[in-house]
Amino acid sequence: MVDANKFKTRLQERLAALTSKLSEINEDLKEHGTEADFEERATEIAGDEVLEGLGIQGQKEAQQIKAALKRIEEGTFGVCVQCGEDIPEKRLELLPQTPLCTSCMSGNK
Repeated sequence: MVDANKFKTRLQERLAALTSKLSEINEDLKEHGTEADFEERATEIAGDEVLEGLGIQGQKEAQQIKAALKRIEEGTFGVCVQCGEDIPEKRLELLPQTPLCTSCMSGNK
């Protein structure tokens, strides 16, 4: 079993950074007004689409981190939610919020 506490702070810090970044993205999206001319508005729309994509990706990662923190609290962190095997520590080092071992992630089980 992996030492979950060593990952807890790292996950909490990443969640705080994501929350801050998502707040910035929200503010940027709210700032764009309708007073711009057509070309400026088209550029803003393209930029907004990129920001929205980053926001969606950030929200997904935040949800994964919250789930990982919940698993830490429940004492199941580092155990694959699909097969119940231990997740290798090297995998957790790379992706601490992962709920799946390498085999289940790749569909080999």
